[in-house]
Amino acid sequence: MRRFGHLIDLAAPAGTPLRVLHLGGGGLTLARYVAATRPGSSQLAVESVAEVAELVRRRLPLTQPGRPQASRPQAGTGRIAVRVADARAALEQIPAGSFDSVVVDVFAAGRTPAHLTSMKFTAAAARALAPAGIYAANVSDGPPLAHARGRVAAVRSVFRHGCVIAEPAVLHGRRFGNLVVAAAGQELPIAGLTRRAAADPFPARVVAGAALDRFVAGARPITDADAEPSPVPPPGAFT
Repeated sequence: MRRFGHLIDLAAPAGTPLRVLHLGGGGLTLARYVAATRPGSSQLAVESVAEVAELVRRRLPLTQPGRPQASRPQAGTGRIAVRVADARAALEQIPAGSFDSVVVDVFAAGRTPAHLTSMKFTAAAARALAPAGIYAANVSDGPPLAHARGRVAAVRSVFRHGCVIAEPAVLHGRRFGNLVVAAAGQELPIAGLTRRAAADPFPARVVAGAALDRFVAGARPITDADAEPSPVPPPGAFT
């Protein structure tokens, strides 16, 4: 979440409202952060599990008791809409250029579903973005990072610029963990991301440029035909 937050912070001048599409709603942590730091932002969170969406509605409501929860995003209102749907199906229905940021953080039993890992899925995300928009995805993998490299290769086949943010132990294949892949049609704020990631409680590196070329060297972009879910986390990976 902190890595995603850095991208949101650097996506536009401080306080400027953004249009954000969250694929994977969960507890709406990032959506609440955007609402707090960028008042007036219009956001849509797509959650595939109806039980999760209902639990969040009851236990972590977005509005004060007695006031209705937003049902659809409206520009300038600062509302967060929640839609129960498959992430890719919802994404493919989004009009072109609708969002300033698309954030992909979808897991089922600790794995990202296969149909959310391919070039075609990434191209759909790119289509939903405004020209200056930023794409970001949470990727989980362990040594030898074959899945992560394929995901990054898929993203780079669609976007002109990209980077990976991850802790050194994950990047060097010493343990299973998360990598955030960010991409855009325009240059990313690499310097700002590098400073912020290095200052995190769990410091991370930003891999871009020639270093990113080396990271994906030899990896083939994932296609719909060969897509597989992300690897099963080892026992205790996130505890």
